[in-house]
Amino acid sequence: MSDPAAPRPTAARAGRPAPGRRPRARWLGLVGVVGALVLAGCSSPAAKKAAVATTTAAPTTSTATPVTCPLTGEPAPGNVVPARPALAVKVDNYVAARPQTGLDKADMIFEEPVEGGITRFVAIFQCQNAPLVGPVRSARNIDIGILTQFGAPLLVHVGGIDPVIANIDASPLINMDLGNYGQIIQTVPGRVAPYATYTSTAAVWALKAGDTTAPAPVFTFSSTVPSGGTPVASVAIPFSSNSNVVWQYDAATKQFLRFYGTSPDMLSTGVQNAAANVVVQTVNVTYGPWLENEEGGLEVQAQLYDNSGPMELFRDGVGITGTWQRAGESSPTVLLNSAGQPLPLQPGQTWVELVPSSVQVTTTAPPAPAPTTSTPGKATTTTKG
Repeated sequence: MSDPAAPRPTAARAGRPAPGRRPRARWLGLVGVVGALVLAGCSSPAAKKAAVATTTAAPTTSTATPVTCPLTGEPAPGNVVPARPALAVKVDNYVAARPQTGLDKADMIFEEPVEGGITRFVAIFQCQNAPLVGPVRSARNIDIGILTQFGAPLLVHVGGIDPVIANIDASPLINMDLGNYGQIIQTVPGRVAPYATYTSTAAVWALKAGDTTAPAPVFTFSSTVPSGGTPVASVAIPFSSNSNVVWQYDAATKQFLRFYGTSPDMLSTGVQNAAANVVVQTVNVTYGPWLENEEGGLEVQAQLYDNSGPMELFRDGVGITGTWQRAGESSPTVLLNSAGQPLPLQPGQTWVELVPSSVQVTTTAPPAPAPTTSTPGKATTTTKG
């Protein structure tokens, strides 16, 4: 390539006739005549067809793989995973705290046992925003075991006992105690303390705008239903009389709908809680050594890593029995079937039920199809006359 800054050669240097001489013009005229003859030759039908054939571009197809959300396996908004960490919100599930808000926007929800036979939610957001989520309540030690498999997530809560807060601060979790971030607290008319504290995911992420690391997937996803499943109509998990959880499969939406007994579990927006996947993860729980409340309730503990145990995956109207395994604090939970093969989840929202081994989980099968009867017909013969 020539240097654009170098001086251009003069006509004399290039060996060309000086300006004003005729030979160059006669040469150009000759080139024009030859070019015209060539173009005339190309005007034949065969030549035109050949020219078109050589200049027509082949159609292009896109082979780009759709980008999916790491925690749901669903298409990412705008085909881009948001550059932000997982955000976990502790949501109360005491009877007086219902109906909750924002759970339908979570990618995953863990239901954990706490003192007094009640449960509490750890709602994890990443791909979606919830303009209002709550009521937000205090943290528990079991939250650390749940959340370290999501990297360094933000943990939104309202307080907790001193040893729990100390353990959270010593963990990879980012402590987002709303007691220290009053500017992002929202209150809801008609709600009274301690069930009146809400926030929004956008407000929390804005406080940590410099954290742009999305979590790695915990589970794998596939729309193909794994083999070996048993048809299931409902799953009953009687944590307690206050949390008598029942999941019923709805074939029309391919979702498990959540109930308390026979009453639908409704959010404040009138939407019923539902899930594409329900993972029943059986855990051994212990109590103590700390008091959680003035009534003498002891802290509920469970070893969620460096451990394994029974598991049932419910998706697409079937239940698959297997085991869960988790190698270390930062390792993901692996779901395996009875043959030791990994189990994929249906893309969509997942609820993980951390069920104490003392709780008896039961399932009901779909009703058997009504028997069909047929009346033997008389054989007829058609003859041509």
